[in-house]
Amino acid sequence: MRRKMLILSSVITVVAFLSLSFVEEPKFKNLKVLDKNISKEDLEITMKQFKTALGVKCNFCHAQSKTQPDKLDFASDENKHKNIARGMMKMTMRINKKYFREHKNAITCYSCHNGNKEPKDPPVETLEE
Repeated sequence: MRRKMLILSSVITVVAFLSLSFVEEPKFKNLKVLDKNISKEDLEITMKQFKTALGVKCNFCHAQSKTQPDKLDFASDENKHKNIARGMMKMTMRINKKYFREHKNAITCYSCHNGNKEPKDPPVETLEE
């Protein structure tokens, strides 16, 4: 009986350990709008699209690392532009979902920013007689 209990507890321990090892941790920290399980490739593509749409570099939204000043702390929320970008992402997602269901990304950052940090006002038309 004692031997059976020992074998059973060993099997339970092994099964519990194996099940924990198969739980997939999110690859990136502090993703609040993007899919937490986004692939590295898709995240890099998305970030490059932001850079192009706003004509900026990564440090426009990402804070400098406190421990390694020559690197960026991508998980940090210290840079105010990161939360602004999150709000803009939510806005474009809502617009696309409501008005462009069949075209997932009809409206993007580039739609308004056109490669500029701030969207430009459209030219003012005047009526001349």
